[in-house]
Formats: sequence, C-alpha cells, structure tokens
Amino acid sequence: MMRFTTQSNQLSNEFLKRFDLTTAQFDVLIQIKTFAPITQSQLAEKVTVTQGGMSRMLARLEKEGLIERKQNWKTKTISLTAKGEQIIDAATPSQMHFQSSFFEEILTEEEMKSLYTLMSKLEKHSREKKIPPM
Repeated sequence: MMRFTTQSNQLSNEFLKRFDLTTAQFDVLIQIKTFAPITQSQLAEKVTVTQGGMSRMLARLEKEGLIERKQNWKTKTISLTAKGEQIIDAATPSQMHFQSSFFEEILTEEEMKSLYTLMSKLEKHSREKKIPPM
C-alpha cells in the first residue's frame, strides 16, 4: 500500500504542476473549500501535514493569493479567495479523473468494489485500534 501511495503521489505531484500545485496543497485547498471557514488546527487534523509544514504551506498559499486568513476575536479562520476557488475548481475534475484512472485502467468493476470494501474495513479498524501496552 505504501509503495502504491508513494508512486501515486509522485505521479499526482507531476500531474498537478499544470495547476502550480502539489498533492499536499491540493488536499489542503480541498479541505478549506469543503469546511471553510476553518481554523489552522482543524485543518491540520484533516490532512497529513505537520503543524510546522502547515504554517509554511498556508503562508505560501496566502502569498499566492489562494487563501485568506481572517481574525474573528481570538479565532483565525482560513477561506479560499476567488483565485483559490478558481484554481481548485479547475484542478479537481482533472485530478479526480487522473486518480480514478489508477483503478479503472486495471481493475474490473467487481475488483473495485472488493477493494473499496476491504479498504473501508481497514480504515474503520485503524480508527478503533489502540496502541498495545509495553
């Protein structure tokens, strides 16, 4: 699974260059679009970027005019700008089609359903899994 994920991310990074995005930036922008306004800590919980990495990424996305941060009393929220909306709306269908092609080009419909069932089962179990005592 890790090898597939690594290869998929490398290819997606190359694919997303046409939108001047990385897979991590794409993921962050999708989360912001879906849950905006969202705080930085809420966003960090939803993506696989460290807090330090998140701060640097948000600073870059803000500098590029894709996001804006607003202070609401003690809470700072993040939203997409019009430019950010435009880029994520353009990139999303292309990226989804590209990602789907990893499966659709090689797996049958039945295999895709089985894979989905198995991955859902593993994901659910991983949420319930506890670290064993020493």
